[in-house]
Amino acid sequence: MYAIVDVETTGGAARYERVIEIAIVLHDGQRVVDSFATLLYPERSIPWHITQITGITDDMVAHAPRFFEVAKRIVEMTREAVFVGHNVSFDYGFLREEFARLGYMYTCRQRLCTVRLTRQVFPGLPSYSLESLRAHFGITSGRAHRALDDALATARLLEYILAAQNGHEDIHALIHHGIKASRLPEHITLERLYEAPEACGVYYLHDGRGEVVYVGKSINIRKRLFEHFADTSPKGEKLRAGVADFSYEVTGSELVALLLESAEVKRLQPRINRALRLRQFNAAIYTYTDEQGYRRLVVGRLAQRSRPALELVAELPRLSHARAWLESTARRFALCFKLCHLEDATGACFHYTLHRCAGACVGQESTEDYNGRTEQAIAALSRGLSGSFAVVEPGRTLDEQAVVLVRDGAFVGYAYFDKEAAPTLEVLLDTACAPYSDPDANRIIRGYLEQRAKTAQVLPFS
Repeated sequence: MYAIVDVETTGGAARYERVIEIAIVLHDGQRVVDSFATLLYPERSIPWHITQITGITDDMVAHAPRFFEVAKRIVEMTREAVFVGHNVSFDYGFLREEFARLGYMYTCRQRLCTVRLTRQVFPGLPSYSLESLRAHFGITSGRAHRALDDALATARLLEYILAAQNGHEDIHALIHHGIKASRLPEHITLERLYEAPEACGVYYLHDGRGEVVYVGKSINIRKRLFEHFADTSPKGEKLRAGVADFSYEVTGSELVALLLESAEVKRLQPRINRALRLRQFNAAIYTYTDEQGYRRLVVGRLAQRSRPALELVAELPRLSHARAWLESTARRFALCFKLCHLEDATGACFHYTLHRCAGACVGQESTEDYNGRTEQAIAALSRGLSGSFAVVEPGRTLDEQAVVLVRDGAFVGYAYFDKEAAPTLEVLLDTACAPYSDPDANRIIRGYLEQRAKTAQVLPFS
């Protein structure tokens, strides 16, 4: 049974927006056998541009049921069916968020996306939007951007997709993310893959001896595992050939997952992992002030940090990485290559002759002007953290939260706590777990916070 679902919403971000209309069409593979559709009161106003697209106004939903009033019906109609949507992650994501607001973890084991499937089954079409596909296949089902009409159009599209397949096995593979059971490793079944959680965390792929050969992170562990075993590229075939089992650890928090993945790769040294394989950093960029008062930068071994005149700016895996990063930064801030130890010259540096250096190398630029740009460069080069703060993140369950702790610019660890418990800072610091001493931890935290500057919940403490 297929449950074709379409939702209309107040916007595109499931975490912040609400569903204003939902339709579910049940299809047995041959014909439509049941349907359900309703407007929903979103408990907020509908933006003007959404009304322009859908025709749904605030007055139309003013007396409509709230989501919790139809939640049971939605579960009953979809729980034993394959969840189908045109861009299924949109519709499925909105339902999961609406259920999460009710404290319920909504999940459907099997999902089909008719966008992806029409691309696969009918390649070469100029567009795969539902409106374009309606025109291409001559599907007439009412108005676009209304839930029931779009769901019925998607149901008809599904019929075309199923009719174009060559037997049950191909249809079965489409339902299971493109995976045929016969292609899975001996001890990994579709049933086991569906038992993996649709949650954020870290997963481990094991060989026949039980050793970890790959560590990965995903905001949806089940989906990522399916993607691994559906990958038919040479890299995917190589990975699949050496895997006999998998395990996982749910983190809930994406930041915790990033930290755990990085630490586990360094701890376990899996043979398939490449990008994070270095166990420790060996190179660095330092700064010091010379006898003329110029603030200078230099690449060196990390062991040189013990020299009292040098102040550490950044740690890197290799000297070549450090030099390349310093060169690009020197160009960006118009620093003297001679004063950055990137060029040997007895007089002016080569960039001075090109008018790309203001002459600090020959004393023509004041230390005040030059050092001001050097400080800006140091800020750009440094991937460290400063201060003491906690990053509050989603937990492993709806009743839990995660917290990542940084004290005096150093990653302390992470901890979980019940939303109702409100533990003290001292308790969190005492219980915080740091999975492995990882030189990448500060960089990961800083990068994560920079990407989520407007949404991250950061609580400073002293």
